[in-house]
Amino acid sequence: MNYKFFSNTKCEYFPCHKTNDPENFNCLFCYCPLYALKDKCGGNFRYTEKGIKDCTNCTLPHQRKNYDYIIGKFKEIVEITKLDSE
Repeated sequence: MNYKFFSNTKCEYFPCHKTNDPENFNCLFCYCPLYALKDKCGGNFRYTEKGIKDCTNCTLPHQRKNYDYIIGKFKEIVEITKLDSE
């Protein structure tokens, strides 16, 4: 399906992560919507000494096959963005 994949090879940062498969590098999720899920995102991340999430080695949102995985996590993203009821 065309809406699940977009590759911007003219972008000055393409590819923004190291890859052995640039033909299948998906730019649709240029900024990963799973970042907010912290350690529940499912990607290959680490935390720096200062506690910042570093996704340099993660290509989860950039793999063609992971569109459905990311869309499936949106319910969790919505939950963490809700205001707490008092």
